[in-house]
Amino acid sequence: MFSEKLSVAPMLDWTDKHCRYFLRQLSSHTVMYTEMVTTGAILFGKGDYLSYNTEEHPLVLQLGGSDPKALTECAKMAEQHGYDAININVGCPSDRVQNGRFGACLMAEPELVAECVQTMKNAVKVPITVKSRIGIDDLDSYEFLHSFVEVVGKAGCEHFIVHARKAWLSGLSPKQNREVPPLDYSRVYQIKQDFNHLDISINGGIKTLAESVEHLEHIDGVMIGREIYQNPYMLSQADQIIFTDEKPIITREEVIDAMCDYIDRNVANGGRVWHVVRHMLGLTNGLPGARRYRRYLSENAGREGASSNVLREAFALTGKLENVPISI
Repeated sequence: MFSEKLSVAPMLDWTDKHCRYFLRQLSSHTVMYTEMVTTGAILFGKGDYLSYNTEEHPLVLQLGGSDPKALTECAKMAEQHGYDAININVGCPSDRVQNGRFGACLMAEPELVAECVQTMKNAVKVPITVKSRIGIDDLDSYEFLHSFVEVVGKAGCEHFIVHARKAWLSGLSPKQNREVPPLDYSRVYQIKQDFNHLDISINGGIKTLAESVEHLEHIDGVMIGREIYQNPYMLSQADQIIFTDEKPIITREEVIDAMCDYIDRNVANGGRVWHVVRHMLGLTNGLPGARRYRRYLSENAGREGASSNVLREAFALTGKLENVPISI
């Protein structure tokens, strides 16, 4: 088993296997989530959408879909690949997702979500979880959220990750849906009180580990997305602060060394340096020369023949002051 006290949110085009490997260097215990992968991509796509690095565990696959049979087939494949849990996306508000009849629009169909959960649970042994909003459009009362959790919980979902904003399914872009609807953390806290037997994690607008600690006084887990992506070194203290692990905090130099080895392996297998380092642009935030570091990587990592030396050269442009305070 693993603890979901802290996790990195699934983020399209961001939390790919290179990103997750990088973030894993910073924290041994924080749970990683894949980008949302649709059932259609897994079942009919030409790529290997389930591949990952073994070092990424604990790792959760987030699935997009609404057909119980297709979700179950993907769940079986994910279990065979060794994923630690499978999460159903019931929170994404984009038009593309709605057209596929999954994401946040599924909050209006709790019985269908419950059927998906139950069918998947009957087929695999790994946990089946759900990530949702607190509501959608005008279906934004506490009673609506309570009913959704009640119905899906009875089907066997024991862990809900709740983005503490409602989603507008029309009129707002996905980016606006992450910023415009007001946050209501108290509503998520109340869900935990009403369903104390369930694991409830909170997501949305959380920027520091200190805020995470405060949330953990009320609920079971905290999920952070863009703040970790943009300021990844905040994760370097997660094991100590969130998981009470007494191991030393990893330095940025140690992270660079580990990632250079990874880049060399990736390049040897036909990969590109930029595919890895694009996720590392925020590593030096707060250090003197951070802007030079980002610019050097942006200008050189995509060049033909680039190697891990590009990352070392970029890092050499910073002040490398490891005693620079970390925003926790």
